[in-house]
Amino acid sequence: MDIEVGHTGPARRARSAAGTVAAPPAEDRSTRKRRAVLEAATALFLRHGYLGTSMDQVAAFAGVSKPTVYKFFADKEHLFSEIVLGTLDRAVEPFQAELEALAETADLDAELRRVARHYLATVMQPPVLQLRRLVIGASHQLPGLAQEYYERAPERTIRALAGTFARLADRGLLAISDAGAAAAQFAFLVLGRALDKSLFCGDEPFSDAELTAQADSGAAAFLAAYAGAPDEQGSRA
Repeated sequence: MDIEVGHTGPARRARSAAGTVAAPPAEDRSTRKRRAVLEAATALFLRHGYLGTSMDQVAAFAGVSKPTVYKFFADKEHLFSEIVLGTLDRAVEPFQAELEALAETADLDAELRRVARHYLATVMQPPVLQLRRLVIGASHQLPGLAQEYYERAPERTIRALAGTFARLADRGLLAISDAGAAAAQFAFLVLGRALDKSLFCGDEPFSDAELTAQADSGAAAFLAAYAGAPDEQGSRA
């Protein structure tokens, strides 16, 4: 369930005087138990839903005592929130960084298509889709989490897109008067049908080729509506 991110940090590069590579620090017992609780809870929430999962089940599945579960998480709501929001942050943050490159691009058509493909692929990751369904299903019991999910994923991304599009407009590459509205339209053009169908028809209702085609057509439709005039692009880029 975890979204793993490869990296080569100082601990992996460090070498001792003898020339051997220093191993990364091992997890302590408390960290291992907390991770076991999160992994067990994730599996149970996905299998039984929020209402169908209890803290007793989580403790048993994780192989820890119930007091251990409560040591890390005050209640089931906090445990569920940790899983949902942690998955969101790992999925969304790399995409946010890409928007900085888009704002400075000299090839808007190619870069916008690349961003659209990554945006759609990020949202269509099975862990993200699965937890989105769970949050929607539990929204009556957890309205605060549903609101935070929306603000930290769809709304946060649209705000970031709006900022990027405003910078592109300042450079003459886009002709827009309302960057927020343009960002919302881009989001729906790119995500649209794929996200809608995925909420009802499983995690992979479209092939990779179909997702690529949808992202490309969404980006093309956006540029057809908002691309700046060629002379403006040449003089202000």
